[in-house]
Amino acid sequence: MLFNGRNFVSIAKLAGTSKQLLRQFWCGAPAKMNVHLKGRDLLTLQNYTAEELKYLLWMASDLKQRIKHKGEYLPLMQGKSLAMIFEKRSTRTRLSAETGFALLGGHPSFLTTQDIHLGTNESLPDTARVLSSMANAILARVYNHNDLDLIAKEATIPIINGLSDLYHPLQILADYLTLQEHYGGLKGLTIAWIGDGNNVLQSFMASAAKLGMHLRIATPRGFEPNPRIMKITEQNSKEYGTKLLLTTDPLEAAHSANVLVTDTWISMGQEEEKKERLKAFQGYQVTMQTAKSAASNWSFLHCLPRKPEEVDDEVFYSPQSLVFQEAENRKWTIMAVMVSLLTDYSPQLQKPTF
Repeated sequence: MLFNGRNFVSIAKLAGTSKQLLRQFWCGAPAKMNVHLKGRDLLTLQNYTAEELKYLLWMASDLKQRIKHKGEYLPLMQGKSLAMIFEKRSTRTRLSAETGFALLGGHPSFLTTQDIHLGTNESLPDTARVLSSMANAILARVYNHNDLDLIAKEATIPIINGLSDLYHPLQILADYLTLQEHYGGLKGLTIAWIGDGNNVLQSFMASAAKLGMHLRIATPRGFEPNPRIMKITEQNSKEYGTKLLLTTDPLEAAHSANVLVTDTWISMGQEEEKKERLKAFQGYQVTMQTAKSAASNWSFLHCLPRKPEEVDDEVFYSPQSLVFQEAENRKWTIMAVMVSLLTDYSPQLQKPTF
């Protein structure tokens, strides 16, 4: 007897098979990945494999679909607490972490240097030990990446980098989710970075090649990315067969690129360098003239907050600009990180094509 769809439905009814099984018959069961992130730290994307990065993006898509679009309640953080250490002010990192952790049923605690004895009356190691006894994870937004390494060494719970002078991994995961949603995949995309050789760029550098993306970087002389990270990026590019360009010409970087990206030229703590930096970055503003060098399907990203000298209004508010979708995706990707590091939950959504 032929085993067709009608026969399957009849058999399923007789056997009391669930609707979920029927959906798996027609759509395929969710593909599984042999990835186990529970208990890990997230300090830099360099420490994560290609499959682990894809897993985090899959998790983010799953949570966004189930919670935002289907209206499901997933109390995966029920009974758990998140200690949030912020040495720097924040909009997106703070709100995405607080609202995301609470939406999952957990309790986030926002801690600034005015609230706790961080590095003043109490050492970082001691703070890490105390927080480990009261919370389930620590998210830290710090000036010095070495402080994160020290906290991670002493803590017994997962540590999440909310931003440091070297990396901003949560931002880049949100960028990748946005590009995944926009283009339907990441492999083969060319990202053009036009601006400062900062922590956001260095997180792209630590991860883009692993997902099959090419990277074209334009920075003024004297504002290049960290040489050690540049060496790692070159190695990654060779290993994964992607193209890498470092130039001082924004139009050369933008040539045939799918994604134009920039960021602030003056990060927190660099205010005294403002005059020097504005002079050095003349000609680096992203405009429609820049976009003429890009691919026909170009898009624009900026991690925000944005200043007009970095990108003009015509590009920033254009249909090609994905900045506000990108900002929202900070929430879903940080939720994916927290769920992956703290639970055994696996995505139920069909695995995307990367």
